[in-house]
Amino acid sequence: MFSEFEVVPAVDVQDGQVVQLVGGERGTGKQYGDPVEAAARWVEQGARTLHLVDLDGAFEGERANADAIEAVVESVDVDTQLGGGIRTVADATALLDAGLDRVILGTAAVENPDIVAEISEEYPGTVLVSLDAKDGEVVVSGWTEGTGLDPAEAAERYEELGAGGILFTDVDVEGQLEGVRTDPVERVVDAVDIPVVASGGVATLDDVRALKAAGASAVVVGSALYEGEFTLEEAIEAV
Repeated sequence: MFSEFEVVPAVDVQDGQVVQLVGGERGTGKQYGDPVEAAARWVEQGARTLHLVDLDGAFEGERANADAIEAVVESVDVDTQLGGGIRTVADATALLDAGLDRVILGTAAVENPDIVAEISEEYPGTVLVSLDAKDGEVVVSGWTEGTGLDPAEAAERYEELGAGGILFTDVDVEGQLEGVRTDPVERVVDAVDIPVVASGGVATLDDVRALKAAGASAVVVGSALYEGEFTLEEAIEAV
């Protein structure tokens, strides 16, 4: 999935616009323009993968920005991974058949773990299971509902079901530009042999380096890039 460490720009879409939320809280988003333009900018700066999220889909359970996401996927020649509102095997396979490289399953994987096995059997290595942690507990439905699941234990379970990788988001620091916490990431990394993509809290180049040192295979960066804390080129050079 990731042959070497990657810095992956986030293109989170709400109401057809790029948005970054603070702490996953609805209504805290700041808009950053057209998704296709944002994607083109990151690819020009060296991105090898784009992390796409349909935020309306994450909250409502139905993909509401399908046209905007499709336009991004069609406009770039790099790997793309998408989360938000993908709830069924049919949803996932249709996206993969349409050119998406990876599907990100959060709520669907928690509610029906077998969906991971079903998709992975037909499309090996394409499922990235999203484990979003708040106060040490996996949360779903746009980070609004607790599950009682421990992130590291859940990661092990999904690896056994065939997941190609784990996307671990530290919701407690997400979007706040106040730095990362490496301990939760290390726990998940130590629990599995598949790639772990870290997300949440990146504010500096040292944060990017710290997540690589913690064993992550990639890091998703959103607010820090959009707010100009550093450039993607600088982040790539830093690792």
